[in-house]
Amino acid sequence: MAGPINIGLTGLTAATRQLNASASNIANLQTVGSLQEGGQAPYTPLTTSQTTVTGEGGQPFGVNSTYALRNPPFVPAFDPDSPFADENGVIGVPNINLAEEAVNLNLAELTFKANVSVIETAADLDKELLSIFDERV
Repeated sequence: MAGPINIGLTGLTAATRQLNASASNIANLQTVGSLQEGGQAPYTPLTTSQTTVTGEGGQPFGVNSTYALRNPPFVPAFDPDSPFADENGVIGVPNINLAEEAVNLNLAELTFKANVSVIETAADLDKELLSIFDERV
């Protein structure tokens, strides 16, 4: 039953990456910057991308999760008092939707719980199989 456990572990890794990306985005919600070339750029939000990992015969081996930069990374905003403002008073604000990040946090939690359940079930099946084997040998 190593297959289901490995699949569950890749799911846990994917959930952790999603959680980290959302936490970073929320923490940097106010990290603004300059839109001018050479100036301090605003925070670039993160997102995650997941792909299925399969074997030669197409059997699933889990999921591969990677970080990706959100596109567009920031949006212009008017703040003439900011030290990053250009001659028109425009700064760059990270392209972060707080409601979307809250949903992503909930999805990461549900994904984590589901994959823990997969691992626990696989471990229970292993124990049962070994118990049956012990009774017959």
